[in-house]
Amino acid sequence: MGSREDLVAAAATVMRERGYAHATTKAIAQAAGYSEALLYKHFRDKTALFLAVLREELPDLVATAARLTENPGKAALGDNLAELTTTALAFYCASFPISISIFSSRDLLRTHRDTLENGPDLPIQHVADYLDAEVKLGRLRSDLDTEAAARLLLGGCFQEAFLASFEEREPRPDLAHRLAATLEKLG
Repeated sequence: MGSREDLVAAAATVMRERGYAHATTKAIAQAAGYSEALLYKHFRDKTALFLAVLREELPDLVATAARLTENPGKAALGDNLAELTTTALAFYCASFPISISIFSSRDLLRTHRDTLENGPDLPIQHVADYLDAEVKLGRLRSDLDTEAAARLLLGGCFQEAFLASFEEREPRPDLAHRLAATLEKLG
């Protein structure tokens, strides 16, 4: 690994332990075994480092939804939905402890929101796009509100991640498949 990758991995660990708000660039650099000056050679600020953690250290929900959208009929609908919900649950479980502290301060939330290129609704749009592709194939009902379905599916995953984090437990192992099966039956 190079210094940039080491810093991203250390940031993921420190942010998971302390939350975004309390993870300092100094602590992240120390955890990676580098100077804070080197951290700033790779990242303009902590938000840029946080975004790198989201892109590089967590399950890629957007990429999974985009890939399924490009090839909706390649696998069975239930398998696609199960992969999507499993990835979503893993993403939210991994990101929840890191990002929840952003809400500890309105200023921090505003600053973070202003620096994001794409908001947290991006996965919803990608999942809705995938469900639209399945509707076009006739594998889901033509009258399905795909945006609402995407919000229900991802909302269920997000809620389970919240509960698992709050209760300090693993997410229910069968929930992703149950959510996928329920959507498949509705569609």
